[in-house]
Amino acid sequence: MRKRDHDYAKARRLRRQLTLPEGLLWRELRARKTGLKFRKQHPVGKFVLDFYCAQAKHGFEIDGAAHDMGDNPEHDRQRDAWLLEQGITVIRFPASEVLADPSRVAEAMVAICEAAGD
Repeated sequence: MRKRDHDYAKARRLRRQLTLPEGLLWRELRARKTGLKFRKQHPVGKFVLDFYCAQAKHGFEIDGAAHDMGDNPEHDRQRDAWLLEQGITVIRFPASEVLADPSRVAEAMVAICEAAGD
């Protein structure tokens, strides 16, 4: 299996195994009729973005508590920097914020993407 095929297989597996916050947010995003298209678990290089809006070139990450531990914050900074070099801006939301109000987070994501298109 080629590396690229492996990346797509990983993304397909992640799409079927969304975390609870990702699943709630995906349901909210799909219910909105905004003209924006969001992709879930979208592969970019060796990374997989939780959500991606191609029109706005914005990626969205839903971060659980593990993102604050060990060398994960540094890994996230390096990952975000690489994605920015590819022209993709990454916005992070805490999973707790999504669990508390998935509708508000979806609304914020849509507003961010719409503003990028202006």
